[in-house]
Amino acid sequence: MSDSYLTLLPEKLETRDLHGYLLGAVGPRPIAFASTVDRDGKPNLAPFSFFNVFSANPPILIFSPARRVRDNTVKHTLENAMETREVVINVVSHAMVQQMSLASTEYDRGVNEFVKAGFTMLPSEIVSPCRVGESPVQFECEVTKIEPLGESGGAGNLIFSKVVRIHISKDVLTETDTLDPVKLDLVARMGGNWYSRAIEGLFEVPKPLTTKGIGVDLIPEAILRSPVLSGNDLGMLGNFERLPSRAEIAEFLELNPELQNLLNVTDERQIHTRAKAFLQQNDVEAAWKILLAPGA
Repeated sequence: MSDSYLTLLPEKLETRDLHGYLLGAVGPRPIAFASTVDRDGKPNLAPFSFFNVFSANPPILIFSPARRVRDNTVKHTLENAMETREVVINVVSHAMVQQMSLASTEYDRGVNEFVKAGFTMLPSEIVSPCRVGESPVQFECEVTKIEPLGESGGAGNLIFSKVVRIHISKDVLTETDTLDPVKLDLVARMGGNWYSRAIEGLFEVPKPLTTKGIGVDLIPEAILRSPVLSGNDLGMLGNFERLPSRAEIAEFLELNPELQNLLNVTDERQIHTRAKAFLQQNDVEAAWKILLAPGA
């Protein structure tokens, strides 16, 4: 099995190479489009993909401007956050990704990336940095802590950002004022020059919070060794709360006589293929009923 893997020791790699493996493997990563100002009020705007939400109470977002690998210098965003303890974190939609990329250019200190990238500067209500008008969601934040992770090139600096005001475009809301992921159309970072567009790969996976699935370990062996069903298929089956009863299976077959004809063929691969089709439609109960039907 070891011959199937390229095994690496981080301490033996050049930082630029380690950086490439880390960012190539850990993704897609959400983007914090961070707006800051220096002590003189001069704006700065830059994207960071070392970013996520870490708490709802208190509401904390954390992003990390890393020290530059080539010369170990720090970024203007970090300097500004240390000086003013304020930041606006704007999310990035597909409609603004090219402008966002332009704003990542390392312009000289004092150059306004809002202007360079053609973004609209919207005044914030609590903090000093402006919001990005083109961003569908903007978080005004107070910086509560900055945690350096090292002093060498490539070392991150965690900026703990407490959300004090949220602005959401009504264009990305549902009728019940929840966020619509399709309308939001977020993008995320991969490795190198690659990005990911969320709506091109949206799918739902029910969370096992209110019920306890039976688990893959309780799936019958004949199903576990199926050449048709994948690990994801088995995960869906294992996430089902209970197996259907004989009466439920009989009723299901009575309502679907064409499935009874399939069972009469007694071809396990065909039965598993039909079950897989049910799983692809998120109908786990029907998949179980065909898999457990007499003759399957």
